[in-house]
Amino acid sequence: MTTFVSGNRLQLLCNGAEYFPALLAQIAQATSEIRIETYIFEADVIGRQVAVALCAAARRGVSVHLMVDGFGAARFDRSLAPELRESGVSVQIYRPERRNWVFRRHRLRRLHRKLSVFDQRAAFVGGINIIDDSATLQIPPRFDYAVYVEGPVVAEISAAMRHVWNIVAWASLGLKRSVPTEKRETKSHPVAGKVAAALLIRDNLRHRNDIEMAYLRALHNAHDRVLIANAYFLPGKLFRRALISAARRGIKVTLLLQGQMEYALLHYATLALYTRLIKADIRIVEYRKSFLHAKVAVVDGKWATVGSSNIDPFSLLLSREANLVVDDAVFATELEDSLNSAIKSGAVEIRLSDLRQRCWTARLASELAYGVVRMMIGFSGYGRRRRD
Repeated sequence: MTTFVSGNRLQLLCNGAEYFPALLAQIAQATSEIRIETYIFEADVIGRQVAVALCAAARRGVSVHLMVDGFGAARFDRSLAPELRESGVSVQIYRPERRNWVFRRHRLRRLHRKLSVFDQRAAFVGGINIIDDSATLQIPPRFDYAVYVEGPVVAEISAAMRHVWNIVAWASLGLKRSVPTEKRETKSHPVAGKVAAALLIRDNLRHRNDIEMAYLRALHNAHDRVLIANAYFLPGKLFRRALISAARRGIKVTLLLQGQMEYALLHYATLALYTRLIKADIRIVEYRKSFLHAKVAVVDGKWATVGSSNIDPFSLLLSREANLVVDDAVFATELEDSLNSAIKSGAVEIRLSDLRQRCWTARLASELAYGVVRMMIGFSGYGRRRRD
């Protein structure tokens, strides 16, 4: 069960245009500690602005801890990391990539979280990487969200980040099995607002299914409407059944999915699910104004989640993820209104007639892609007892 913590204040941030100024402001205000986790940290305009701010914070005496993923930020150790380390920033790389062509199962197990904490008083949770998409795309920036958080749930976010930092630090010393168990922060945190929220994480030990189970409970308890926006959507049988069951109960289920082809394998694999879902009266709309990168949902205008977890096997079964779940009508309504606005301005509804017009080669590509993705998950060894 999701354990909500009351007394939080949240601010929804849409896209990098709202997120990065808020992030840079918090870095500038920090006086004692900064912790950041990100999948991508690119050495572009935005990345260098954040790096410069972190260096300045470290030089003024702030304890700065930065962790990036070894695949998503594969060039980081050679581009920005030297300058950051020289300035006093503690940098760790989660599962560094080796320069060889050997495919190993652990390469699919990534740090996909986007979290940050400042002075134990404020945090960000979301899906936005440290990268300036607008500098490289000929279309509008990626559509994505983050949440600014103040209040007691910040302690949960900090504890989760410290835990992974210790895992990587101990593993680098060959002491992986000696990692201390995850502990909740004991420092007192003032009440900042009235919102009930909870941090959910996904890992391969104690929190293997937490995010997926939260979604499934929300779908089971839905009474009126469900709106899910997800960049990479390839749910397993349990999730698909929960969606179809909700639709059959008369719940209005809407899926806002990726309309731009970013990764062909996942794009075609997702298309393999469209016919069955639409036949179950589930509305599918594809966002085509730009690349969709959001991983959010709203149920009944009260339950909401914003985070890094896609609804696909890589997020739900393999990667380290983090989502903030919120029980608050005001926040949920704001997110729902934002999503509906995006649907109205930049999405196209997919109908059965559209699918029937696809050529046989496109249909075959979808089925083959779906099979390949499932094979990759099987090869990953998911389901075996593994301590990481």
